[in-house]
This record gives sequence, C-alpha cells and structure tokens, in this order.
Amino acid sequence: MENTTQKATNVTWHDGEVSRLERQTLLGQLGATVWFTGLSGAGKSTIAVAVEKELHKRGHLVYRLDGDNIRMGINRNLGFSAEDRTENIRRIGEIAKLFVDAGLIVLSSFISPYRSDRQLVRKLHEDAGMNFIECFVDVPLAEAELRDPKGLYKKARAGEIRNFTGIDDPYEAPESPELVLPSHQLSLEEEVDAVLKKLAQCGCLPE
Repeated sequence: MENTTQKATNVTWHDGEVSRLERQTLLGQLGATVWFTGLSGAGKSTIAVAVEKELHKRGHLVYRLDGDNIRMGINRNLGFSAEDRTENIRRIGEIAKLFVDAGLIVLSSFISPYRSDRQLVRKLHEDAGMNFIECFVDVPLAEAELRDPKGLYKKARAGEIRNFTGIDDPYEAPESPELVLPSHQLSLEEEVDAVLKKLAQCGCLPE
C-alpha cells in the first residue's frame, strides 16, 4: 500500500496571510516535534506527560499526541499490521506538522518500530523547515517486559496478541537520534531535564 500518493485531483494549496514566524512570535516559542520512540513499556508516555506538564508550567503552548489515544480517534480504523503501522505513523506525522506550523511544541509518543516510517516523519518536518527531535527511550526488552504496565507482553507471550513489537514483530532502534534516554537508568526528573535542554539547544526555548 502506497500511503503518500496524492489521490485527490483538482486541489490547490491555499496560502494564508499569517506566517508561521508570526504565530511563533505571538507564542514566544519555536514550534517543534519531539518524537518519543521505543518499546511498549519503555516509558515514552510517562516522559511525555511530565514534559508537557513542565512546559505548560513554564508558560509554553504544548500538545501531546499519544499512541493509544490516537488509535481511539483518528486512527481507530487501523490495526497493527506493518501496513497499518506505517499509515498510523504517516497520519501522526502530518498532524504533528500541522501543530508545529501553528507554533506549538508537540510531544509524540509512539512505538513507531520501523526506521523508514520515522524517517518519513522527519523528512516531512525537515522539508518544511521545522524542528524534529527524535528521542529514543531505550530500555532492554527484558526490562520492558518486566514492567509490562498494561499486561501486553504477557498476552503476547501467550499468543493472545499478534504482531506485538519485540515479540513477533521487530523494533528497529534509531541509528542517529537527537536524544537517547535509558529510562531504566535515569529518574523521570533527569529525563524531563534532558528533553528541555535539547529543546533549548534547538532554539525552541530560551536557554
């Protein structure tokens, strides 16, 4: 399935009269997507929630996109096959790009197991001159399975769930992420601080 083919015809991009720079100036921040990737149970959502809370506390407009939440709405018609995973990430990439264009800081927490899918999202941002920070929440499979906060690994091992990343589906770790967070070795506070520092280094937040 080719997910990037333009099917609609007779459509034309309609530019507005408010620029991205003007929106960012209004908000006092630069938009960016922080893309948290890693195994189920690695801590992606936990970190994103904490970062969102801290950024909001500091007066920044931020929005969090979470894997399970998105699958209960716009992506409710997608499963977990390789094709559906690709389409899931493609849609999220486009949504994140819209938020960044509006000047927001976007925190996207998705397993997103395939490098090619994450690269597609990166390219969407980079081609538009937008900040994209890939954050690899890196924990060993054994540690993630030990945590198993939703009981999914247990079900996958029992054959009750198919196409589960790390069990019968692969996870392709990032090769050159902007940030690596070994969440089994860091405190949540240290992880939040690392993300905020990276956003500051990118010019999205004041140093």
